[in-house]
Amino acid sequence: VQLQASGGGLVQTGDSLRLSCAASGRSFRRYNMGWFRQAPGKSREFVATIARSGDSTYYADSVRGRFAISRDNNKNTMYLQMNSLKIEDTAVYFCAANDRRDGAYARAYSYDHWGQGTQVTVSS
Repeated sequence: VQLQASGGGLVQTGDSLRLSCAASGRSFRRYNMGWFRQAPGKSREFVATIARSGDSTYYADSVRGRFAISRDNNKNTMYLQMNSLKIEDTAVYFCAANDRRDGAYARAYSYDHWGQGTQVTVSS
């Protein structure tokens, strides 16, 4: 599967942004999906994940309550709705996929396919 992340941009603190991850290739519905991010000088960190069935989601503590992950299997697309953005949310956001057993996976090593990333910059 090939993944293409989009929707990043420059926003101010408190604003909202929605990221999309479009999948092509093999059937999107067979993949568990996740969002990760990497800020300058920092390692990649987990943000959110959704099972291939859509039944399970899981969030990093830093974004829980502000971000919402979802997917539309008919459109082969995953989303990340980001609300109440903070300066510390500034990072390159990556989407990822794996075809393991249905579930929510928070570890980067669980994912076999990665998109190219989209930049999110939050300014004061």
